[in-house]
Amino acid sequence: MDTRVVRRGETEAHRRLKRLSVLWAQAQGYGACAVEVSLPKCRYRADVAAYRARGSEPGMTAIFECKQVLSDLRRDNCCTPAARERLATVTKRRQTLERHLRVHYPTLRTGDSLFPEFDSHNFAAIENRSYARVVREFGALQNRIYGATKFECLTRYRCANLFFLVLPNELYREPELPPDWGVLVESDGALRLQRKPVWHDNSAEQRLRFLQRIANAGTRHLNRQLEITFESVEAERKRSA
Repeated sequence: MDTRVVRRGETEAHRRLKRLSVLWAQAQGYGACAVEVSLPKCRYRADVAAYRARGSEPGMTAIFECKQVLSDLRRDNCCTPAARERLATVTKRRQTLERHLRVHYPTLRTGDSLFPEFDSHNFAAIENRSYARVVREFGALQNRIYGATKFECLTRYRCANLFFLVLPNELYREPELPPDWGVLVESDGALRLQRKPVWHDNSAEQRLRFLQRIANAGTRHLNRQLEITFESVEAERKRSA
């Protein structure tokens, strides 16, 4: 897999997937497309956002997320209920281990409190493998719950009507994929719809805001191409006033 790095740390493979996403979206009738679009109601950006007009009816919106490596896919694909359930189990296991370690290793007290019963304990000092393993899993689960829920958040907040995951062919693994998302797989330089997405309804106002975000992102990209800076826009505004 080609992972040469281009500007802003983006790899050539990721950039290629974004280009294929835009191409596929336009072929499906999405006339307005942009890359790196900030989304309303959440802190995330979409790799590609697209809007398809439907006459007098509210348009259709779609988000495309491109993943070139499995670790990147897993980082955004935490299922919060399952992770929280596992975290509760691991927390109980950690508390049990710490209770036993306090009894068997009283010297682990750090003496950082005026009252011995409130002293913390340096459990890492004894290098207990079971405890270290539990602590690692505890930290990993917390990181996933609070920082690895992008796919879940986008659908929960109904940021678009349709969501597509864009993957190279060798990365397609059904158990690793988020529910309700469509899957586009790269094969022979083109995208193939491997799994259909589930429709997420939202208001006409939300779709209009989505279209505005696409327009804003497109304008930023055009400004970069034409070397138009914020300062030059401000100067032009003052001349026109």
